[in-house]
Amino acid sequence: MSKPYRQGVGIVLVNARGRVFVAQRIDTKEPAWQMPQGGIDKGETPREAAIRELQEEIGTDKARIIGVTRSWLRYDLPADLQSKVWKGKYRGQEQKWFLMRFTGEDADINLETEHPEFSTWKWMAFSQLPRAIVGFKREIYKQVVAAFKDKVATLNTPPKSSRKKKRA
Repeated sequence: MSKPYRQGVGIVLVNARGRVFVAQRIDTKEPAWQMPQGGIDKGETPREAAIRELQEEIGTDKARIIGVTRSWLRYDLPADLQSKVWKGKYRGQEQKWFLMRFTGEDADINLETEHPEFSTWKWMAFSQLPRAIVGFKREIYKQVVAAFKDKVATLNTPPKSSRKKKRA
């Protein structure tokens, strides 16, 4: 019998410049970046889990949700990790991904949380994500980029009222 997928959430946190938050996991030797993500607790909605995970992983919840994937996106763990991660109960994760606008400042981000998961972080161009991510998550990150690329592109555009008008 095949193992089930663990239900979780992922967060695409975008700053005012249209760049996306990524962090380096503490528990990996290879340079592999990822966005905040985690499991959904019993009795919790995906939306509630996304806000909680943001707070738990990067020390802030200064963000507002502006989009969510229509469907659950899945990835499988490599065979050698399936027995080690999540007590060997799951083959991978199925996730709802949330697009969030970061409403705070860089100083609000604090990786020194109660249970730190990341060693360092940075803002990255959204389109670069699939290349920077650990290999087994590459396909799901491609799906996330495809799902949110149009919305992220508009986030990097200043509101019409603040654009300079061209002179004729």
